[in-house]
Amino acid sequence: MSYYRQNPNAFSLTYLDDLRRDILACPYFAVNNLNRDFVSTKGFSIAFQRSGLETVAQKFPFFKLYLDLALESTCNAFYLNPLLLQEGSRVDPHIDRSLRSYCKTIDPPESVSVLYVQVPSQMQGGELVLRDHKRQVGQVKPQENLLIHFQGDLTHSVNAVKVPGTRLSLVCEQYNLDESELRDIPDFTIESRVVKSKRPRS
Repeated sequence: MSYYRQNPNAFSLTYLDDLRRDILACPYFAVNNLNRDFVSTKGFSIAFQRSGLETVAQKFPFFKLYLDLALESTCNAFYLNPLLLQEGSRVDPHIDRSLRSYCKTIDPPESVSVLYVQVPSQMQGGELVLRDHKRQVGQVKPQENLLIHFQGDLTHSVNAVKVPGTRLSLVCEQYNLDESELRDIPDFTIESRVVKSKRPRS
């Protein structure tokens, strides 16, 4: 991967509309359980191994088409989260390593996949900014039905949303772990403000 790649019009518009509806109606969807880099955002998270993929599809059937397309065959552990930003929301610069709450020695993911499910019609702000160390290597303006994949070791952020409306994306961190690391990762678990997480988020 050369920093990132884009796949526009990734799904049918019917699936995209159903996905938006089902995410927003999900009982786990609440003020985000993610760390302080995620300012005024909502969502929930699912940590799982490839062996737990069938459980994810059973409990959240609306994620299945996305996972079928987005998951890399070389990866064996995943961290999936819908992410909602509204006017004033932002995500500060960080490198994803969300499975670190289960395995402290974990490296960043191999890749991160982002599908833009809903974007305000007159979008201002909300761009995904990618940096390799301090050098900017990409800036992606969110567009509905755009699927992007970027290198998991890139520092990234989301500029503040400047307009009313909903910027909803579906994010999946994809890891390739060795056997000792994989033993610490749950086969399937849900992290949400409305359920008690098994481990605290950093």
